[in-house]
Amino acid sequence: MKVIGLTGGIGSGKSTVAQFLVELGAVLLDADKTGHEVFQTGTEGWQEVVATFGRRILTSDENVDRKKLGEIVFDDSESLSRLNQIMHPRIFNMIKTQLEKYRQQGIKVVIIEAPLLFEAGWASLADEIWVTTAPEATILKRLKKRSGLSKAKSLARISSQLPSPERTSRADVIINTDCSLVELKLKIKKLWQKLLLDTRQQ
Repeated sequence: MKVIGLTGGIGSGKSTVAQFLVELGAVLLDADKTGHEVFQTGTEGWQEVVATFGRRILTSDENVDRKKLGEIVFDDSESLSRLNQIMHPRIFNMIKTQLEKYRQQGIKVVIIEAPLLFEAGWASLADEIWVTTAPEATILKRLKKRSGLSKAKSLARISSQLPSPERTSRADVIINTDCSLVELKLKIKKLWQKLLLDTRQQ
């Protein structure tokens, strides 16, 4: 089984690339969705998050209100660090367990889509690291179109992440997504064919 760690900054095209790979036959493990499972009501992760941030982050039916929690941690690096200490090891273990299940099922290629692959220390789970990139101007246009974010808010989010050169310096494959969807699909298809060839030769 080949495990690809797919990462990149906000608006860099990760999810589009992941979608193309799934269409070609890969199995996707979305780290953000796995993170939602950590928050499930009554779990150990839920208990620790509530103990750390208080019941103010809960909805009336005892679920974690991700928006409220996000507002608390987004502008406070200490709170964000505390949340990450709760979340990241649990997500790591959940992904590791799921990978083992896929291995036993004979799955050929698994994509771990994770914006924080390097920051969270999950790179060791992957055999190869693929990083999506795009020029800042393109990312700003995408964020405006997708979320209606102002230039200032978009730049704040971009600057809060790992710098793109730091990601690309650790990549096995760099995918520039500043092209049409047709061209991007073709790029991904070529990478997929090479991946399948490598998998057969192992």
